Amino acid sequence: MAATYTLRVLSEFAAAHTLRDYPGACSRLHGHNWKVEVEVRGSELDQIGMVIDFRDIKRAAREVGERLDHRYLNELEPFDSINPTAENISRYFYDELSQRLNGQNLKVHAVTLWETDRACVRYAVD
Repeated sequence: MAATYTLRVLSEFAAAHTLRDYPGACSRLHGHNWKVEVEVRGSELDQIGMVIDFRDIKRAAREVGERLDHRYLNELEPFDSINPTAENISRYFYDELSQRLNGQNLKVHAVTLWETDRACVRYAVD
């Protein structure tokens, strides 16, 4: 089994949502200060000894987050047709970041989305 490096960066954004068909208070408009933890894996280092510059991961996470920041998620694709649950938002980040970052020696491994300081969901593809 080949050794791998796992890099993690943390990003954040603020957004509001409502959970459709939810049998409780979260069916009403409310917001969160979301934290997004991105895990990227690679097995080879470049000529200066990096898998990828942390700055590049942060930039990609910030770009995805900016699309959602200070917005009502239910009005944005794909959340206008799927519920903007933490699970669906984490997968959205994973898919968007994979398009921006994945390469021959680099793969987004997981995205952990923190809805509060004590509640998160982790989406990973092995």
